[in-house]
Amino acid sequence: MKKNNKNINVWSYLEEYEDYKDDLFDIISDVFSSGQLILGEKVQEFEENFSKWVGVKHGIGVGNGTDAIKLALLSMDIGKGDEVITVSNTAVPTVSAIIETGAKPVFCDVNLDDFNIDTELVENLITKKTRAIICVHLYGHSANISKILKICKEHNLDLVEDCAQSHGSKYKNKLTGSFGKVSAFSFYPTKTLGGFGDGGMCLTNNSSINKKIKMLRFYGMKDKYYSEIENGVNTRLDEVHAAILNYKLKRLNSDINKRRRIANIYNSELSDTDLILPIEKKDYFHSYYIYVVRHPNRNKILTKLKKNNINLNISYPYPIHSMPPFKKFKKTNMKNTNLLSKEIFSLPMYPALSIEKVEKTIHTIKKFI
Repeated sequence: MKKNNKNINVWSYLEEYEDYKDDLFDIISDVFSSGQLILGEKVQEFEENFSKWVGVKHGIGVGNGTDAIKLALLSMDIGKGDEVITVSNTAVPTVSAIIETGAKPVFCDVNLDDFNIDTELVENLITKKTRAIICVHLYGHSANISKILKICKEHNLDLVEDCAQSHGSKYKNKLTGSFGKVSAFSFYPTKTLGGFGDGGMCLTNNSSINKKIKMLRFYGMKDKYYSEIENGVNTRLDEVHAAILNYKLKRLNSDINKRRRIANIYNSELSDTDLILPIEKKDYFHSYYIYVVRHPNRNKILTKLKKNNINLNISYPYPIHSMPPFKKFKKTNMKNTNLLSKEIFSLPMYPALSIEKVEKTIHTIKKFI
């Protein structure tokens, strides 16, 4: 395969793929030769291994991260007439999953320093209709779990963790995904633990919820051809991707360390610029799913970098509350969310990223700011 080493992209899987493609072919061949492609031993093995890695009793593999959030909410009987508090500076799927249950999202503004939900504003949004908070751990830095759990306890709310961007992130030495009643993970290819296609998982310590989500993901069935839940769906992690993810799970701690080494280089060499760099608060462990910086002249910088073959990304340029389908939903003053959407952009970040490309990115940025 001919590689294009001229461009530097914010993310790529190609170097990683070259590193262990022979192992991947063996894994895929093993699954294809097994005679079981859906909900077999590989899925069960990965569910057990990943839940154990996070420190939670039960894991339920599903088709993607969006379905993981949706099934988490459905497992708690959240639906029409209910409200779920979350943020607007996230991927649309966080919010669309709420809407698919029949519930309504309520948007809370975020902190400027770590980009996560502003816990000082949450209680102003709570009504008699509020059932849950979806806490999005953004970019690899955990939200303030202690305060969120306190609010949930005081107001009898359920906590769902959206961990699509926080595999391996920690708060007070506990991994994200181990705090909520249910947590939702995505294994989309770009994720810190990503496959070569779609995949997701719900984690829970609650045995009843575990059983219910397993039924929800399979048409509401506990036994084949007999449905017991009317809102069951078809969303299953397949054997091939489960096997690949189980293989990659063994590399995850090493991959996170590589991300942190790259982040340390950025932190050191860009500290003398007027970029606002990401922080890692005390008692937190940043996994650096992406390395997000801020600058008021973002768009000009991105244009100049692109001309130098450095292709970066913005996550996210359009807050969800500003999009036509979602303007009608309740929200706080979203001043921080709105400001961030105009200034943030991501530097290249993935485990196989070479130090040469990191240094070239830094050198090029310094020419323009």
